[in-house]
Amino acid sequence: MEKLSADVLVIGGGATGAGVAWDAALRGLDVVLVERGDLATGTSGRFHGLLHSGGRYAVKDPSAAHECARENGVVRHVAADCVEDTGGLFVATPFDDPAYADRFAEGCRKTGVPCEEIEPARALREEPRLNPGISRAFRVPDGSIEVWKLVWALARGAQDRGARVLPYHEVVAVHRGGDQVHGARVRNTRTGQELDVEAAVTVSASGAWAGQIAAMAGIEGVHVKPGRGIMIAMSHRLVNTVINRCQLPTDGDIIVPIETVCVIGTTDVGTDDPDDHTIIQAEVDAMLEDGERLVPGFKQARALRVWTGVRPLFEDRKENGATDTRDVTRAHALLDHRERDGVTGFFTITGGKLTTYRLMAEETVDAVCLQLGDARPCTTSAEPLAGSENGEYHRVGDRLGRREQRLLDDQLICECELIPRKRIEETIRWRGTTDLDDLRRLLRLGMGPCQGGFCIYRVAGILHGLDGIDTPDANAGLIDYVRERWKGVWPVLYGDQLRQARLDEWIYQGVLDVEHLQ
Repeated sequence: MEKLSADVLVIGGGATGAGVAWDAALRGLDVVLVERGDLATGTSGRFHGLLHSGGRYAVKDPSAAHECARENGVVRHVAADCVEDTGGLFVATPFDDPAYADRFAEGCRKTGVPCEEIEPARALREEPRLNPGISRAFRVPDGSIEVWKLVWALARGAQDRGARVLPYHEVVAVHRGGDQVHGARVRNTRTGQELDVEAAVTVSASGAWAGQIAAMAGIEGVHVKPGRGIMIAMSHRLVNTVINRCQLPTDGDIIVPIETVCVIGTTDVGTDDPDDHTIIQAEVDAMLEDGERLVPGFKQARALRVWTGVRPLFEDRKENGATDTRDVTRAHALLDHRERDGVTGFFTITGGKLTTYRLMAEETVDAVCLQLGDARPCTTSAEPLAGSENGEYHRVGDRLGRREQRLLDDQLICECELIPRKRIEETIRWRGTTDLDDLRRLLRLGMGPCQGGFCIYRVAGILHGLDGIDTPDANAGLIDYVRERWKGVWPVLYGDQLRQARLDEWIYQGVLDVEHLQ
């Protein structure tokens, strides 16, 4: 069996795990990162894209609010190319308790969240689709963040410093001898091949799956309470600022503009299974109704798709557990299992928010270095990721601007997201993948209004003609992608989206006969 050795094995390829790998690699440690799927396909890739100011938790969860307020500016500096500086507003609608606004302002002051009250008329001038009945408005430094760009920037930065990043490698056993964890066995989920990774320290950054990984190491009592939530992407930006209702966090109380769409979220329902991606139609309908409270006419806009994410909400086994997932803190937890359980060489980092990924990674690698007896300084708060060196934020019009400069240089394959053929071919070769979903995450391929209806069969053709990929593999990639997109489309089949789905059906069933492709 093939074997690898490293100073640090990181289990989990979301923002936290990639952040740990980047931090550890910057400190000169030899790192292996494993993820059972593609990078950022767990919780990190299944949220609404919000870069938190901390305002959302300023009243109910001050610790999480303080963490977000602290890290917001740091992430803007080191990952500027992944961030759109939309700004944020908390608005008191006619459906909200008027008294909460003063509690919100005081909570922001205490937790360090920058907050400025502005006149409702000014908020309505800036965002004319807002409910005209808003009575108060507060400006905060919310933003939106492109998570796959962020996570791959972290991973590639770690690779450039010697780290080995292994997506599609699932942990099947954690190696423990006595009171020492010394790595894990992983299986390539595509080939079935297994390999052993020997490591001085193993870090579980597996989020909602942290309890399962700890159990593999023979450690019980790592209670991560999964909170499942749905989000809905609308076909265009109904607002250009992150809009929050000024109330305690609840369902359907935030709209985040990200890239060319906006996303409303989110429900919060406890589940026993971190892989639970159940979509309940009643929740979808209720979410659309909630959108009406913030933006009248929201339900008449075109909804593109629905998806779910599962939050990793950590509950200490020594404390009384919350009965409602919204009552569990969003702050992170770092567990040193030598101190907690008498097991050396094993850490769990879980909870937190994507906004706090860097802080979580810093604290984790600090603890790793302490256990290794080799203290090394953290530099991730000052070291920009590749592409962010100039400190310029991403802008929604950047891709169009670049395309207009070279209209005749390259064939356009995805009109919705303005993706040319050359970039698709370069990405296929770099990733060595025939999975169209991998390409979607890296390029936003097929994420526009047609949901792949016009571009995916073109990319399947490119796959077939590139580097000898055979017909069955290209056809399989096409079918898998269409099936995956359908999961998120069917709950919002009404109006324009239903018409689009019918057109896609004619293309894929009537013309291409995808059900009978060989």
